[in-house]
Formats: sequence, C-alpha cells, structure tokens
Amino acid sequence: MANNKDNVSTGKPKVGGAVFTAVTGSTLPTDATTALDAAFKSLGYCSEDGVTNSSGISTENIKAWGGDIVDTPQTEKTDTFKVKLIECTNTDVLKTVYNGSNVSGDLDTGLTIKVNSAEHEDQAFVFDMILKNNVLKRVVVPFGKVTEISDITYKDNEAIGYELTITATPDENGNTHYEYMKKGE
Repeated sequence: MANNKDNVSTGKPKVGGAVFTAVTGSTLPTDATTALDAAFKSLGYCSEDGVTNSSGISTENIKAWGGDIVDTPQTEKTDTFKVKLIECTNTDVLKTVYNGSNVSGDLDTGLTIKVNSAEHEDQAFVFDMILKNNVLKRVVVPFGKVTEISDITYKDNEAIGYELTITATPDENGNTHYEYMKKGE
C-alpha cells in the first residue's frame, strides 16, 4: 500500500469545547458526532499542550532452566490522559480538580473550595477534536479518576492551570476508553 499524506493529521480542539466530564452512569456517546448528553459539562480551555494519552504495558519474562525466555505475560496495562485545564474560575473545572463536594457557591455569591484528602470519584470524560480534512474524533472514557494534580503556579506571565492525570479503568466490557472517528460535513 502506498503512503498517503492525507492520513497524517494533528488534533485541534473542537469549537465550543473539547474536554467534558459527567457523573458515571450518564449516557455515553457511541460515535463521533452525536450531541453529548446534557449531564456533560465543558471544562473550557486547556493549555496549548492539548491532551496526552499514555498507554503502558508491563510484562514479566518467564525463563526456563538455562536462561531461555519461554513466555512474556502481561502483568499490568495502564491507560492515562493528561490535560492542563486553564479556566481557573470555571466552577466545573474546580469541581473536577478538588472533588465536587469540596466546591460550593459561585463567583457572584462567593466560592469556597475545601482542599482535603478525600479520594476523587470516577467520572466519565469525553475529548472532542477535529483532525485534518474535517475528520471528527471523539475519545470516551467511561470511568476516569483524577490520580495526579501537578503543581499549580501563580505567576504574572503564565495562565493559572490545573494539570491533571486521569487514569481510565475498565468498564463492564473490559475497555478503558473508546475512540470514534467520522468525516464531518
């Protein structure tokens, strides 16, 4: 098969929002184009680094007497997403970073954020993007948990942001995430 430069692309955020979250059990999209369920909240702008999906596999060599490797079973499979959310006054962002129950109020009446050791709950995440030639791509994470929050920097020449690592865990079908693509109109 010949090389085809039209199959090479970049991922641009979808206009109107690219990163969304909802409580688990919300209706998940099953294609790249259907409107998201109203339960999904936009997490607004993310940094120019976009979204990074890391997929790791750990294995262990089994050796026979004499040192030959006779099998290499998989011992672990990880699936994580890293994104830096930069809308630091977006209540839905703050609820994702600090846990929904730790954020109350709004900017008009006063916003309170409690920082504690409460464990993050699973959430559904959707990442929408546009590839070259108007191909729409949607990544759906049915069960994602914030497992790392990088340092938050307050600086006069840098946007305040929350860099999150989201660890995807398997759904009832054993899948950690789904990817859908379709040529846009």
